[in-house]
Amino acid sequence: MEKQNKYRVVVSERAAQMLVSHAAFLAQVSAEAALRLTAEFEKAAKSLEVMPQRCPWLNGEYIPRNAYRSILFERRYMIIFQIVDDIVYADYVVDCRQDYGWLIR
Repeated sequence: MEKQNKYRVVVSERAAQMLVSHAAFLAQVSAEAALRLTAEFEKAAKSLEVMPQRCPWLNGEYIPRNAYRSILFERRYMIIFQIVDDIVYADYVVDCRQDYGWLIR
């Protein structure tokens, strides 16, 4: 059986703060939803340890071509990350329902 490469996942301070902000907003309505969000984030981030290249490229007019990838979790949240050697850098956690034009400028 082939051994799969394992990547180290590094969550940036900015991404962690974004996750906390989303969870705090959700907690105002449902503590259970906030806990589920953080648990699903952890599961998605951990899944990036194996074959993060399976995730699609993030495309946008101002996004460098083939620089960032994304993975969806909890239906409407996204981790935006890049792969450098054997490290996955999770740079952003966004709610896909919001306007993130600032992110690509």
